[in-house]
Amino acid sequence: MRERWWVRPLILLAVVVAGVAVALTVDLPTVDAVRADVAAAGWAGPVLYAGVYTALSLTPAPTTVLSVGAGVLFGLATGLTVVMAGALAGAVAGFGLARVLGRAAVERVDSRRLRALDALLRRRGLLAVIGTRLVPLLPFTTLNYAYGLSAVRFRDYVLGTAVGILPGATAYVTIGAYGATPGSVPFLLAVGGLAVLAVAGALVARRRRRATAGAEN
Repeated sequence: MRERWWVRPLILLAVVVAGVAVALTVDLPTVDAVRADVAAAGWAGPVLYAGVYTALSLTPAPTTVLSVGAGVLFGLATGLTVVMAGALAGAVAGFGLARVLGRAAVERVDSRRLRALDALLRRRGLLAVIGTRLVPLLPFTTLNYAYGLSAVRFRDYVLGTAVGILPGATAYVTIGAYGATPGSVPFLLAVGGLAVLAVAGALVARRRRRATAGAEN
């Protein structure tokens, strides 16, 4: 029997709702509790933390808290490695779910605006992904699903995500690693860097919106 077109989007919606329910009902453990679990896991601690990061990236849970926590637990170098691995794995998982379950439904929508946006992302997806990922305040999980629904190429998405989240991830992990000395140079540079990223990312995103509007005309 031929599958009805709405089945896959319904499954995607169920996944998103389940993620929201998890984020609203499951409390994040304290830093001390996580530190104890990581210490008990030994060498596997960073791997487990990256796995938790990946799983929570599929929910609206605040990944920035996890990034800061990685700095607290593992320091700058190891913490950044853990965050990048977990974030990229979560970004790919969210993108894949949306692309497989929801993209076909989006293609059925007869909208000139949507077609123009798709065409732009197909041509310049790398720059678009980098620009939006640079903005620290944009929700990580929402972007993962949104790009999966769009026509952006997978390689542009992965590369753009890796490049775009690296500065912000570095800043958040640094804040965690040097949080005990908030007057230190690394801590102050990290806070200042986040402010710069917010402004620069917003400007890039604004240019992308103008480009999309121009493509429609």
